[in-house]
Amino acid sequence: MSEPFVQHFNQALTIPSWTSLNSSLVTGFTTKVGGVSEGDYTSLNMGLHVDDLEESVRRNKEILADSLRFPTSRWIGCEQVHEAGIEKVDENFIGKGVTSYENALPETDGLYTDKKDILLTLCFADCVPIYFYSPEHSLIGLAHAGWKGTVKNIGPKMVERWKAEGVDSSEILVAIGPSISPEAYVVDDYVLDKVKSVFSPSKISDVHKEVAKGQYRLDLKKINKQLLLDAGVKDSNIICSSFCTSSEDKLFFSHRRDKGKTGRMMSFIGMKGVQNNE
Repeated sequence: MSEPFVQHFNQALTIPSWTSLNSSLVTGFTTKVGGVSEGDYTSLNMGLHVDDLEESVRRNKEILADSLRFPTSRWIGCEQVHEAGIEKVDENFIGKGVTSYENALPETDGLYTDKKDILLTLCFADCVPIYFYSPEHSLIGLAHAGWKGTVKNIGPKMVERWKAEGVDSSEILVAIGPSISPEAYVVDDYVLDKVKSVFSPSKISDVHKEVAKGQYRLDLKKINKQLLLDAGVKDSNIICSSFCTSSEDKLFFSHRRDKGKTGRMMSFIGMKGVQNNE
């Protein structure tokens, strides 16, 4: 299968197979290219919570907004805490976490909405971005799944929230975005035991490989995909990026590769309405 995330312009990858379904859909994942940040954050850092200059981050967001033709005044950002808190948002939330981290949506790692002219955003530097879309119900969503969010079932919890709103899990489209690959992601027994607590014993061998005593390569993308399949999402409705944020050093920031001193990419999804559909 070909890579579903395609570099459409300098600042971001997009998901052409989704935008072909709905021309008003704006969705993708930023690179680290094309911004104004310097040093460890060169150059399109989207994270306000790292030690970059806030003014640089704000300018980076405006650069992306101009490319997307989706103004930052319609964005929503979160305080991500590696949990499984999910919030349904509307116009009352717009502007949160965009220019200041202090007013970000607190303790939230998942967002969804059925409203147009709202851009949902989350930040990443190795964790798994998961995109959700129901064309029939005009629902869009994002989730942030590091290993903690993964074992807390943030993906399946999004599916359950949508099912409660009348969406059949078999009609939900999912895209799993660029994140760290198992070749670059080695964990210990503590993390693996947490994964085993939520994962089918018959399938656990498919998502990890022991490389030394008590050290394992872990495939977070594959784990999240299987959890979503178990939640009722159809395999044919899931697309998965092959990009590794750690190995693609010219394209992405990586918390693990850069030893914590790095910027953040941003996942985004929104539906343009009449006022924003230029």
